[in-house]
Amino acid sequence: MSGQRIYMDWNATAPLLPEAREAVLSALGHIGNPSSVHGEGRTVRALIESARRDVATLCGAQASAVIFTSGATEAANLVLTPDFRMGRTPLKIGKLYVSAIEHPAVREGGRFPREDVCEIPVTPAGIVDCAALETLLQAHDRQAGLPMVAVMHANNETGIIQPVTEVAAIVRAHGGLLVVDAVQAAGRVPLSIEALGVDFLIISSHKIGGPKGAGALVARGEIMMPAPLIRGGGQEKGHRSGTENVPALAGFAAAARAAARNIDGRMAAVAALRDGLEVAMQSHAPDVMIHGRGASRLANTSFFTLPGLKAETGQIAFDLEGVALSAGSACSSGKVGQSYVLTAMGYDPRQGALRISIGERTTQAEIERCAAVFAKVAARRRSAGQAA
Repeated sequence: MSGQRIYMDWNATAPLLPEAREAVLSALGHIGNPSSVHGEGRTVRALIESARRDVATLCGAQASAVIFTSGATEAANLVLTPDFRMGRTPLKIGKLYVSAIEHPAVREGGRFPREDVCEIPVTPAGIVDCAALETLLQAHDRQAGLPMVAVMHANNETGIIQPVTEVAAIVRAHGGLLVVDAVQAAGRVPLSIEALGVDFLIISSHKIGGPKGAGALVARGEIMMPAPLIRGGGQEKGHRSGTENVPALAGFAAAARAAARNIDGRMAAVAALRDGLEVAMQSHAPDVMIHGRGASRLANTSFFTLPGLKAETGQIAFDLEGVALSAGSACSSGKVGQSYVLTAMGYDPRQGALRISIGERTTQAEIERCAAVFAKVAARRRSAGQAA
């Protein structure tokens, strides 16, 4: 390995923003409990409510409808439940419909019994099959309760952006609830919970340059809400008990403010870097398969397959050359294996893929070095193939 390491795994976690770090350190200086009524407690409470407004602004939502959690996984487990309330009236959810390419935190179905979780297929292009969803909802048994649908805004592996507004229209027509995992989309595409027509958004602090250990479930309103996952002292208006992680939320807020600024301009610059890298990759290995290249996708993501190269072998090879990238989702306890996303798209499940994900602090020099490492890895693959 030579030279300084470069980080190209922003979809796993984005580097901590300097302003988020400063916000965390500043918040650590406050000693009050946000549930206390004295001056110290009120000061800390004000930090939390300010953070709530910043996160709401990023999502185009009302601040009162933001529930802070320990991260996106907790937010998913909070909202994915058959136990809802419309005000004080119980509201039964009969079945959960989950797209085949969802993050594991959503694919597991939250608090639904496994037999009440149904998979929505995706097209070979990696886009949720809206016709199949329509068929599933037409067959839904309303006597068992309302349908809930979970579809991500942008896939964490391919970066492919999903037709959320079209899905929302279908779900509304069948009287269902729509939950959207916007973890990868936040800060990379403009978000508006109202414009999208969804009922709940899930976002995460560390994906937008904030600290780990903070996330949010964002609702379109406060009338229809899930039963609490964590019970206790009734924090977060009774939706999520436990003393809030004030330093993490302060950093989350700083990251949310940064993520909401000039999204189109920032992502246009990132897309230019990513596209240049893909051109270089194809020049070094014309047989490279760049998944989702013909679809609408996040500006920062490139998910590719080098035929004959296993994902784990490729990841190790890049790592030894000082380039940090991934072989798909990083939220499976360090496992490197077949991509269920590619399998859902109809690819051979034995065919691995690697993901490069970058951000606005990625430099042209880093892109060029990554391309050079790619060339070395591709050349070794060819040599190994000839030797075999």
